Amino acid sequence: MLPPVLEIDHVSVRRGATALISDISLRVEAGERWLLLGPNGSGKTTLLRVAAMYDHPTSGTVDVLGERLGRVDVRRLRRRIGYASAALADQLRQDLSVLDAVRTARHAALEPWWHRYTAADDERALACLERMGVERFAPRPFSSLSSGERQRVLLARTLMTDPALVLLDEPSARLDLAGREQLVAALADLTTDPTAPPLVLVTHHVDDIPPGMTHALLLRDGRAFASGPIGDVLDDDNLSSCFGLELQLERRGDGRFSAWAPTR
Repeated sequence: MLPPVLEIDHVSVRRGATALISDISLRVEAGERWLLLGPNGSGKTTLLRVAAMYDHPTSGTVDVLGERLGRVDVRRLRRRIGYASAALADQLRQDLSVLDAVRTARHAALEPWWHRYTAADDERALACLERMGVERFAPRPFSSLSSGERQRVLLARTLMTDPALVLLDEPSARLDLAGREQLVAALADLTTDPTAPPLVLVTHHVDDIPPGMTHALLLRDGRAFASGPIGDVLDDDNLSSCFGLELQLERRGDGRFSAWAPTR
């Protein structure tokens, strides 16, 4: 039996006297698409950074692609993971070309001069940009794109290495309505593709959830509130309790969600 793609077992992260996350477990199997949902400050980004091996837990264990965090060269293992976050976008040099922003993921790098790239690398980067609908921007500076276009470039970057696991931290942050809808459509290309790698998506807006997500973990105050198949976990009661506000949830025929607080 194959090991899970990602297994986080009773993990806690503390900073001094502050617990960022406490006793959280998450097991992601091949073919699953997990949603991490919760209010601001609930620990979503911290948990994803642990999964991406950028943060180490204070307690508990983390196994990624069959390797135990703390016993593996994370620089090597990160090359098998597609990871995108607002922090990563801010680290990219703004006059870097879109093509370089994608192909540098080949070596988990931020600058092209650190490694050599081949024509095959360029072809792969262009194919990833094409899948996300932004290949026409390849020669342009990354900074010249709209926020929505940049996020789709970052999604293309996550695919550059044909990853075994994709981790996305609030990719719709900073986007306007049009940019968000374009991004959700691009995400749906991954979440509904049975050949795409397992995926973990962080958000705090149910409107940003693409069709095809299979499981959900709700977080509140740094702890797991509910976990399991998305149809079992994501309902009015759990969502209301998680966010501390009476909410109504609708799942539309196209697989998208909407939530609102009923008027009185």
